[in-house]
Amino acid sequence: MYESIAAIATAPAAGGIAVIRISGKTAVSVAEKVFEPFGKTEVKDFKPNVMYYGKIFGQGVVDYGYLVIFRSPRSFTGEDVAELHCHGGVQLSRSVLKNVFANGARPAAAGEFTRRAFLNGKLSLSSCEGMADMINGESLAEVRAGSLLYSEKLTSKVKKIQLELTNLLAQIGADIDYPEEDVEGARPDEVNAVLTKAYGDVCGIASSYDGGKKIKNGVSVAICGVPNAGKSSLLNAMLGFEKAIVSAEAGTTRDVVEGCIQIDGVNFNLFDTAGIREGSGEVERIGINRARRTIEGCDIALLVFETFGEDEKNILSGVTCPVIKVCSKSDLKNASSEADICVSSVTGEGIEKLKKMMRDISLPEGSLDGAFLIEERHYMALNRAKEALSSAISHLGDYPLDVISLDIKAAWDILGEITGETASEEVINTIFARFCVGK
Repeated sequence: MYESIAAIATAPAAGGIAVIRISGKTAVSVAEKVFEPFGKTEVKDFKPNVMYYGKIFGQGVVDYGYLVIFRSPRSFTGEDVAELHCHGGVQLSRSVLKNVFANGARPAAAGEFTRRAFLNGKLSLSSCEGMADMINGESLAEVRAGSLLYSEKLTSKVKKIQLELTNLLAQIGADIDYPEEDVEGARPDEVNAVLTKAYGDVCGIASSYDGGKKIKNGVSVAICGVPNAGKSSLLNAMLGFEKAIVSAEAGTTRDVVEGCIQIDGVNFNLFDTAGIREGSGEVERIGINRARRTIEGCDIALLVFETFGEDEKNILSGVTCPVIKVCSKSDLKNASSEADICVSSVTGEGIEKLKKMMRDISLPEGSLDGAFLIEERHYMALNRAKEALSSAISHLGDYPLDVISLDIKAAWDILGEITGETASEEVINTIFARFCVGK
């Protein structure tokens, strides 16, 4: 693991600068062979965290730029790190990287710098996953949630629970290992109190996954109604451009038309569905069936209508997700006592208010300011920890504490999968495969 690795840390495109990162025991000596400083200070004597100007040698080319050294353990990876900052030409940076390889470093694998940071205790496993979410996030909300995960908020909560379980296991172990000593052991009521609190804490963290999943994957919204209710016009109005064909002819929308908007940084994936009625042809019937399947799989349904009647009631039959009843064409003085909101796709009346309703109905108030559970791996681990703790609590009084401790230890180990303390090599490999080379 400690051989020096190198990669281009910046995006593989032309830009102002490119950064070639080298990490490992020989990082400084490798950099010394491809960098010639202006001045009397030699590379090995560079002060850490200070940029030095000089010549950067590629294969067949010389550039002018900077070198900065980060000494172990005060670096991202926990090892000695050298970063060469050259001009951002694609071929230029590749030439410098090839020269770095020729002088003793090997190519870094995807995510290998971050993996070394994890193995050297600089980051927890969940923090590494948060970094990946920040890099790969497709919405501002996902980037924010990744940032909170990267800042070790989840790790600190999980470690606090683990510490309580560790202390409890120590008390139980004292009773078992030193029964003849005057050592205060654990009483069943104390064990129950600690386990009940730990169970509640685990449930509290897990409960944020529903909102976190929407932040990560987006909120799916089905726009449904009878033909010519104004569904496609509403989609276009929310998107701000004409994505769906709008026509006075009934049944124009035969397939699901998709679009995406961001509300408070969260992706809302909109699905304009075919008008639901007794189809006049095979193609339209297929579209209607797809519309119903789309509604079933969405987080929110917008039921669009001019007047609310039996057809709308039939559409709502069997819908389990939250529904916002939208009376369309308010510019034509349409109104309905059944409506949650009236909008006009022509004038824009009510569109922003509708977006706020969609946000409020899908995400709890203040949710975007808190730390959400956004990784399914974490959610599944927490559910398994809940089962182990529940088993321990339910068997108190039926089994000796040394038997109960097996469930407690199992819960501790499962929680360690989140922080990385007990994660398998397969899990670790899967996580770091999400990273690009250079990170």
